[in-house]
Amino acid sequence: MLEIINLKAQIEDKTILNGVNLKVNKGEVHAIMGPNGSGKSTLSSVIAGNEDYEVSSGSITYEGDDLLEMAPEERSHRGVFLSFQYPVEIPGLSVSNFIKTAINEKRKAFGQENISAKELLQLFKEKCELLNIDKEYLSRSLNEGFSGGEKKRNEIFQMAMMEPKLSILDETDSGLDIDALKIVANGVNSLKSSSNSIILITHYQRLLNYIVPDFVHILKDGKIVMSGDKSLAHKLEKEGYSFLN
Repeated sequence: MLEIINLKAQIEDKTILNGVNLKVNKGEVHAIMGPNGSGKSTLSSVIAGNEDYEVSSGSITYEGDDLLEMAPEERSHRGVFLSFQYPVEIPGLSVSNFIKTAINEKRKAFGQENISAKELLQLFKEKCELLNIDKEYLSRSLNEGFSGGEKKRNEIFQMAMMEPKLSILDETDSGLDIDALKIVANGVNSLKSSSNSIILITHYQRLLNYIVPDFVHILKDGKIVMSGDKSLAHKLEKEGYSFLN
């Protein structure tokens, strides 16, 4: 699915990623943890195609193709999804119209007709039930006036509607109370399959109680310095990052 080799990236001449290596196969869930400033969000942004970051060396291969040669919209059309740490508010644009446009742009890229109203309504109904979302929420302006939990739930709702192959969830658990965390985690778990993959970026082990990763990686100083199973997250919770020194 995804293979990153010796990836180095910078912003405004400041190197943030300093040789990241990571391989994600279909059906796997990978958690990436690390202290503030270690490069976690930068890694997600580079994979998604944020042009603020310059890749100075290394490679990213996605489904056998060079991801770095793809424009951000092509990456999205090919099934790469990024759940933002700080979702943007867009007044005047409803949630339903935003998602409808995104779906149709993806279909257009593959030469398909726009989704029918009947099919779209059925999808909205299914995914709202999945994430315990009231249907009235679809008519609200995107993220405007949303609580922190609503914004994060909206990100997972978009993920459910778009059905991506590779989902990168950047600190989706931040700011969530336990009830909202469970709803978001249940939604993510219901979307897991043998044909897609998930990368979780998180500071906290608590999310991994509900979304159990196959692998946990620790990112520090722009590199993955340690990998293991879910027990590594428990070790971090208990000891912090001091044991890496």
